Amino acid sequence: MTNDQQPSGASFDSGVPTAARVYDVMLDGKDNYAIDRQVAQASLEVMPELKEIARHNREILHRVVRHLAADQGIDQFLDLGSGLPTARNTHEVAQQANPAARVVYVDIDPLVSAHGHAILAENAYTHVVTGDIRDPRSVIDHPEVRGLIDFDRPVCVMLCGILHHLLDEEDPGGIVAAFRDTVVSGSYFFITNFTRLGDAPESVELERVLLSQLGTGRVRTTEELMAYFDGMELLAPGLVPLPLWRPDGIVPDSTSIAARFMTGGVARKN
Repeated sequence: MTNDQQPSGASFDSGVPTAARVYDVMLDGKDNYAIDRQVAQASLEVMPELKEIARHNREILHRVVRHLAADQGIDQFLDLGSGLPTARNTHEVAQQANPAARVVYVDIDPLVSAHGHAILAENAYTHVVTGDIRDPRSVIDHPEVRGLIDFDRPVCVMLCGILHHLLDEEDPGGIVAAFRDTVVSGSYFFITNFTRLGDAPESVELERVLLSQLGTGRVRTTEELMAYFDGMELLAPGLVPLPLWRPDGIVPDSTSIAARFMTGGVARKN
């Protein structure tokens, strides 16, 4: 079942697709509109593995947040471009390890805030903010962000599947740098991104479809993605296909497009 009724008071156009809602389609969610399903279907026709890739993206999020909260003592998470609430969100994983962990979700889609506020009404350690990461200062200085995140203490900045929705002229590297320069030493950055595969021409075609229908969707090279981590120390195993970042078990096929099309990594600011 999908949601084709615009919630009361929501200030958005349900006829314009958004990355958050297209991702919701890929995760078999119900908080999306016909236009989002159209973009998702066009993308799946180019790369049928996208639903599996979306699952890999959620699974690495769970592993990273669990590791940082349980093993590294990180108790603040700034989830940028968080998307719509789905199974096992950042705050659920972090607060399972540390009930006092603080999480702020930031997304440009007002529907994310509408759903998030309903779900998190009784969670004092989690906020949802409508914000545009293309203006990092407005996010960093947002009262609700500042109300939970203490930038004088280590924080994990999460850019999970969002930077590929920024065009080159929107300076994704500069956005990462702005947050990197704000957080203190001992903070972490978690980034995943569509990755250009030389042996898979459909990765180029997918970029064309996303740019034409969604207006965003840059598939970048490994070298471009490594530049996001400049000035920071990558944790082992480095920038790798998502299923290979500290998997919980055996990865059955790490050579498939589904396994390799998105890569991710975690880095520490020293």
